[in-house]
Amino acid sequence: MPKVTVDGIEIEVPQGATVLQAAELAGKEIPRFCYHERLSIAGNCRMCLVEVKPGPPKPQASCALPAAEGQEIRTDSEMVKKAREGVMEFLLINHPLDCPICDQGGECDLQDQAMAYGKGGSRYEENKRAVTEKYMGPVIKTAMTRCIHCTRCVRFAEEVAGVEEIGAVGRGESMQITSYLEGAVHSELSGNVVDLCPVGALTSKPYAFEARPWELTKTLGIDVMDGVGTNIRIDSRGREVLRALPRVNDDVNEEWATDKTRHAIDGLMKRRLDKPYVRRNGKLEAATWNEAFQAIADVGAGSSVAAIAGDLVDCETMYAAKKLLKSMGSEMLEGRQTGLSYDVSNLAAVNFNSTIAGIEEADVILLVSTNPRWEASLVNTRIRKAVRKGGAKVFGIGPEADQTYPVEWLGDDMGLLGKLPKALTEALKGAERPAIILGGGALSIDGAHGAALKLASKFKLVRDGWNGFNVLHVGASRTGGLMLGYAHDGGIRAIAEKKPKLLFALGADEMDYGLFSDSFKVFIGHHGDAGAHAADVILPAAAYTEKNGTYVNLEGRVQRSNKAIFAPGDAREDWSILRALSDVLGKTLPFDSFEELRMKMSLDHPELAETGLVTFDWAPPKGLSSAPTGQGVHPIKDFYLTNSIARASATMQRCSAELLHADDEMMEAAE
Repeated sequence: MPKVTVDGIEIEVPQGATVLQAAELAGKEIPRFCYHERLSIAGNCRMCLVEVKPGPPKPQASCALPAAEGQEIRTDSEMVKKAREGVMEFLLINHPLDCPICDQGGECDLQDQAMAYGKGGSRYEENKRAVTEKYMGPVIKTAMTRCIHCTRCVRFAEEVAGVEEIGAVGRGESMQITSYLEGAVHSELSGNVVDLCPVGALTSKPYAFEARPWELTKTLGIDVMDGVGTNIRIDSRGREVLRALPRVNDDVNEEWATDKTRHAIDGLMKRRLDKPYVRRNGKLEAATWNEAFQAIADVGAGSSVAAIAGDLVDCETMYAAKKLLKSMGSEMLEGRQTGLSYDVSNLAAVNFNSTIAGIEEADVILLVSTNPRWEASLVNTRIRKAVRKGGAKVFGIGPEADQTYPVEWLGDDMGLLGKLPKALTEALKGAERPAIILGGGALSIDGAHGAALKLASKFKLVRDGWNGFNVLHVGASRTGGLMLGYAHDGGIRAIAEKKPKLLFALGADEMDYGLFSDSFKVFIGHHGDAGAHAADVILPAAAYTEKNGTYVNLEGRVQRSNKAIFAPGDAREDWSILRALSDVLGKTLPFDSFEELRMKMSLDHPELAETGLVTFDWAPPKGLSSAPTGQGVHPIKDFYLTNSIARASATMQRCSAELLHADDEMMEAAE
């Protein structure tokens, strides 16, 4: 490891580190615009200049200069100070002085660094250059006159998102950053360029002119739009969530978030259930809480009661419902609302065992009836990283879909799992870290799960220090539900065949309510979607931003989310609804506060007591059918409209219409 001296401090740095990284290890702050830890080095803003000896007697860009043995690095010399002032003066030559109306104000790198490293005045008296605005889609607002050509957005689109739709045209003063042909950026990760932009050139279109950062209350939360469990910061003002931003978690989402995570939040204020309803004479009518509870008690279901959990539900809600059903003598619990009924006798066999970060280490990956780009976009970026940086080979069985990296599609006949093509067989045999990823589509096909487990055994996907067997769940509540026992033998159809008198639907909007036409249906949820339309009683509940909760992501990582705002109207937190209802039913639950509930849950399920990755012992079920037939399917048909919150979001509706369905209807010239 090379030894370098930074401002008189001698330190050891890792081999291959840059001078900028060495300076940061020494505790020195280096200003930068183009450099970003997760992107390739561009070296074009020149803000990170430092003085290095031995070397030429001039400042050098520290982000692109390797640290070498014996270097003397100065970050605070007069030469460095003057050079940074000069660079800042050049950057501000054409930058418009529109900070008062810029959405980046208050969290702008250019503002901060101009104050810290700028000269305090400008000698430039010519007219500033102006750049026409560009169109980049429904979520990105542009003001390209502010652009300083750091190219972070270009590198992100190419390297992380995998869509080469943003680039530079022109040279010198005529250079402009644009989406080619000025069309919308077709990426489910496009909103990340707003966070990356160090100036106000790219800002959030839905959030435009909504608030300043110092007005907002910031709450740490967990996203529920997919099974990844993206760590987010919920920014709210009063009783409204104004934006959701990603937090850094290298084990889960790094520092990225999908457009759905960021921008579905405007759906939290639309189509909300804010009072109880009871169906009378075939029509839902507003009621009091007592009337709604009494209507449920009048059914007198006894042991003939079932609970179906939706995809957005927290573990505490599912635990409270489980305790209520147990007190009523029932164990009819199910969380796979779309009808899946795979074997869950060993949770390792239905878990993403490689972990989200670990899949980067795989050298051969088989995708089975899955579209990870839509089902778990931030898992897909990890697979892309395995391909780009590790040279991983990816094969696919199922319907073809663009994953932003090369995939050798073998066909969509699931029978291929029983008779692998030669190319795949040889690749798996020679792999050091082979992996298989089953999507929700694969789990819906009889025999696919068993065939995949057979492949795991045959090609030793589970070996010392590596478990390459992965199931990709799309629901935020799925893994937590399986840990809590929300997996009835035979699935939701087996429950329907028992014809329960009383059915609790915990935010279940994707299930087929026709299966329960004879049941008295109680919907506990937050949006007037499919579940509310089918319900006999509606109990308005809190959305994920309006309650504390525990969520377990697809790799078995337990995470906590915090309450940012209060639920609207008469809506209440889910656990408190179930606690109050238990009194009316004469089956009082053994907790009076959320803290007591979480403590009880932790005692009954110790794996949920602490945050962090839960490990499941590998003991896959035996005797499963391993002869799948039929064609593979993808469970998600529209990435932007997968749940009740997203469907209520005007931004997500625009994204769906423009990015996915713009070509569905060809308009005639006369129209």
